[in-house]
Amino acid sequence: MNRNILATTMVGTLVLLSSCASKKQLQNCIFENKELTGTVMSTKEQLATAQARVASLEEQLAQQRELNTQQKEYIDQQKKDYALLQNSLDKSLNNASQNNVSIEKLVDQINASNQYIRHLVDVKTKSDSLNLVLQNNLTRSLSKEELKEVDVQVLKGVVYISLADNMLYRSGSYEINDRAQETLSKIAKIITDYKDYDVLIEGNTDDVPISRENIRNNWDLSCLRASSVVQELQTRYGVDPKRLTAGGRGEYNPIADNSTAVGKQRNRRTQIIITPKLDEFMDLIEQAPEDAEK
Repeated sequence: MNRNILATTMVGTLVLLSSCASKKQLQNCIFENKELTGTVMSTKEQLATAQARVASLEEQLAQQRELNTQQKEYIDQQKKDYALLQNSLDKSLNNASQNNVSIEKLVDQINASNQYIRHLVDVKTKSDSLNLVLQNNLTRSLSKEELKEVDVQVLKGVVYISLADNMLYRSGSYEINDRAQETLSKIAKIITDYKDYDVLIEGNTDDVPISRENIRNNWDLSCLRASSVVQELQTRYGVDPKRLTAGGRGEYNPIADNSTAVGKQRNRRTQIIITPKLDEFMDLIEQAPEDAEK
């Protein structure tokens, strides 16, 4: 009888120990699964961030290649202009004896023209370099989250900063929201640092009609939004208002198809367009030697 009781007790003990061990293993598995799930999610986020960064770098590389192509075309044109001037000099030298043209004067004119061309090339190169530096400084100052809603590009010597409407404004409104302040402050600092540039704020909408109090249509909305950004840059961040221009293009400057929700979202944007002051280039044109203009 005692043997039976002892055997029964031992079997019960083994079952209990086995049950405890299984529960502990199960808990360990659950814990490890949670850790692995967290690691997978973190890895996915890191991968997404890396892919976004790679896409941004590829886009910047493409822009740099386009800029290099434009510079090459510009320099090639200057070489052609120089060849034409040289040809003009050769003809003048051939006819010098007949027309009593002063060789020294012709040489001075050619030298003046060449100096003017070199100056134009230097100014263009300097402007392109400053634009790239401006773009890089702004891109580096923006956080990864901001870069998802802010697009910075350099196209044909002009810096374009495109901001999504849901980042800038309250829904269906032209009032600046609090979330936009940090981004606008960074853009304002760049604008303030580059004093030789003019700034155009351009509002754009999708093609969905709007009619609210004091907003008759998308023309009104795009202009009011641009004006809000201009006044924010002036009053809150101290940007010189003489450098600022506000304009709206309504729904008539789309960059995507308005037939989809994604396309509409891309079209609802405000662009900050930074350009060199045109009066400086007009001064250069006025300083051109007379023979260089002919």
